[in-house]
Amino acid sequence: MSRNSTRQRTTRPWTRTAVATATAAVLGATALGVSPASAAGEALTVQYRQSSAGGDQVEPWLKAVNTGSAPVALSQVKIRYYFKADSASSSYTYACSWAVKGCANITGTFGTLPHPTATADRYLEIGFTAGAGSLAPGADTGDMQLRFHRSNWQALNQADDYSFGPSRTSYGNWSKVTATVAGAQVWGTAPEGNDPTDPTDPTDPTDPPPTGATLFDDFNYTSHTDPSIAAHGWSVRANSGGPGVPGATWDPQNVTFAKEGTNSIMNLESSTAGTAQSTEHSEVLTQASKFKNGTYAARVRFSDAPRSGPDGDRLVQTFFTINDLKAPMADDYAEYDFEYLPNGGWGEPANILYTTSWETYRPDPWEAVNQHSESRTSFAGWHDLVLTIDNNAIVYYVDGQEFGRHDTRYLPERPMSINFNQWLIDLAGQTSTTPRTYDQKVDYVLHVKDKVLTPAQAAATVAAYRTAGTTFVDGVPSA
Repeated sequence: MSRNSTRQRTTRPWTRTAVATATAAVLGATALGVSPASAAGEALTVQYRQSSAGGDQVEPWLKAVNTGSAPVALSQVKIRYYFKADSASSSYTYACSWAVKGCANITGTFGTLPHPTATADRYLEIGFTAGAGSLAPGADTGDMQLRFHRSNWQALNQADDYSFGPSRTSYGNWSKVTATVAGAQVWGTAPEGNDPTDPTDPTDPTDPPPTGATLFDDFNYTSHTDPSIAAHGWSVRANSGGPGVPGATWDPQNVTFAKEGTNSIMNLESSTAGTAQSTEHSEVLTQASKFKNGTYAARVRFSDAPRSGPDGDRLVQTFFTINDLKAPMADDYAEYDFEYLPNGGWGEPANILYTTSWETYRPDPWEAVNQHSESRTSFAGWHDLVLTIDNNAIVYYVDGQEFGRHDTRYLPERPMSINFNQWLIDLAGQTSTTPRTYDQKVDYVLHVKDKVLTPAQAAATVAAYRTAGTTFVDGVPSA
């Protein structure tokens, strides 16, 4: 869907020499693997009925039935419904109309099949939060009245969709949807070559890192004053300015490094005591703007709650890539964001994750030309974030699943920097003067120039660097 954003943002991009912002795309530290079912005796059957055979939206109604001898935690269950995209650039929007388990406890994300067939190149993956509970042997989830449509509401064709059953007007077992429990497939048959537990690509985690123009950084530093940070092309922000609370400080001391297990982790800290003078933000960005097409990946830990003090501040935790706006509405501007708001903001009342592709904007009066995807649920914890850009599309992935797909009008014209930052939109979310501190953690960042990797390929690349003992490499040439 292409449209001007109506959400009001306080983010204001700027030139790197004045103040820098950006969000980097991040991926997991280990290769995506398949876990065994968590307990012997787990088995699951998926029942399906179609609610509508119309041409404006797909309505797969589903039930999951525990047909085994052990309880099944629904948070370990994934169900996939397979379909054929109506065009290569089509993006889709998921919704839950009603569910016995509660729509707030059911998630829907879209993915792209590694081996497209005549009837499927995408899938809708249904998951469950911990709030959905578990299924005792013989129990079922009850109705899950789900639907999805093209994001621009253009007509769609269900007749060529693998999982569509036009005659299935009442619930019954349906093998053309698949189910996994803790990563092990327990039900259904996927389109040929696309079993959910198969690797999504031929890359082996033990393969050597790719040759060519690649940036990889494991953030293996001692402190923000470590001379290797600048030598490796990074800046730890110290200058004033936006985005966020006017008058806030961007303090380099808020960027720290520590070991967690065998990995070195970068932490970006933000804090406030309810005044602009007490508010501190944090940001790390590349000195050079030399990144354009290719794959961006990072592993990031978002936080819903502060490390200390009262919760509620309108916080933004990011990974993005960006260049400077040379003039209002300049058409060579570019920005690609992962932005997590744990307490809402920009008109949103609660947690939400945005991915946004920017064509341009005007700061005053505010006008934005962008395309975004969003999910209104908690993303607290570690997540693998991947962004790919080629001449055909901009695609965002979260934890190996497609999150958003944006079209060619938002492709970059000029190279960009890679950025991570954490900042407060304003001080209206929490008015207390009690000090509070928030953390955003980053495990690593990867960029492969001019090459689109799947999330599994990116994860395997990172794993290979770590196996080889490589903590930093930058072969990306200057723009």
